[in-house]
Amino acid sequence: MASSSSPRAATIAGVLVVVAALCGLHGAAAQLCEDYYDDSCPDAYDTVKQVLINAHQSDTRIFASLIRLHFHDCFVQGCDGSLLLDTVPGMQSEKESTPNNGSARGFDVVDAVKAALEAACPGVVSCADILAIAAEISVELSGGPSWGVLLGRLDSKTSDFNGSLDLPAPTDNLTVLQQKFSNLSLDDVDLVALSGGHTFGRVQCKFVTDRLYNFSGTNMPDPTLDSTYRAFLSQRCPRNGNDSFLNDLDPTTPDTFDNNYYTNIEANRGTLNSDQELKSSPEAQGTTAPIIDQFASSQDAFFASFAQSMINMGNIKPLTDPSQGEVRKNCRRVN
Repeated sequence: MASSSSPRAATIAGVLVVVAALCGLHGAAAQLCEDYYDDSCPDAYDTVKQVLINAHQSDTRIFASLIRLHFHDCFVQGCDGSLLLDTVPGMQSEKESTPNNGSARGFDVVDAVKAALEAACPGVVSCADILAIAAEISVELSGGPSWGVLLGRLDSKTSDFNGSLDLPAPTDNLTVLQQKFSNLSLDDVDLVALSGGHTFGRVQCKFVTDRLYNFSGTNMPDPTLDSTYRAFLSQRCPRNGNDSFLNDLDPTTPDTFDNNYYTNIEANRGTLNSDQELKSSPEAQGTTAPIIDQFASSQDAFFASFAQSMINMGNIKPLTDPSQGEVRKNCRRVN
């Protein structure tokens, strides 16, 4: 695991580390690249962007929801669109697993993007790449950084329900989170930067009530939670209340992509246990806590690291071999 002394943790504000990748034909060793669709579907990015802008007019949560779809897709058998598949006989969808069922959303917008792309350039842009493009656009339109999205993924023909049960969870402690990220060759900077995606979006009460009333089975609140913020959350999420009631992950600027997620954590106002663990866990000292400090003090440093970490995450086992994957015509089912 990287510490705060790593070169990436000390990234100079405003300077993005860019991954250089050469485009090639689809194959077992093919690499992703930014200009993959420049000839085959030159308006792909703008097409996705317009659909997202339209969707946001009636759903202010959609940008946060779409980046979460990309995250949950990449963490299960790689960035291959497997999360988007519906259940069929003999294959249970990742959508139905505990980490996704009732909380993963935005599938209808992905369908709308796919329909627009199929109208413009049929059979060209994969659903996996749609998630990657949509995540970048969602962050940028919310005030966050932009980055060159590497493209050229194919879509899987399978969904891994069991694998999705092991997604990073809001109740995970720091050691578990570090291990889950390390398993995918992501380091502490990636963990802290990607967790910054919680700077916008909402969370259901059922994911915070243990911190309020029964932390680690103690029948007491989480001692790391600021008392004023705890009282605020307790009003919104009372004992035996509505588990599905929504709360802002970042109560300061809930729909803006900024570094307030980290300043909240510095004030012991991380909404989820997995958020506060990055700073308050004993194991965080000398590992993730200094990175939290850096991002809290410099939004430019956060933006630079977040952009690079999104590229790193997007490179988790990309499916490029046509004998294993395809470009789905409908993101919900195989061709």
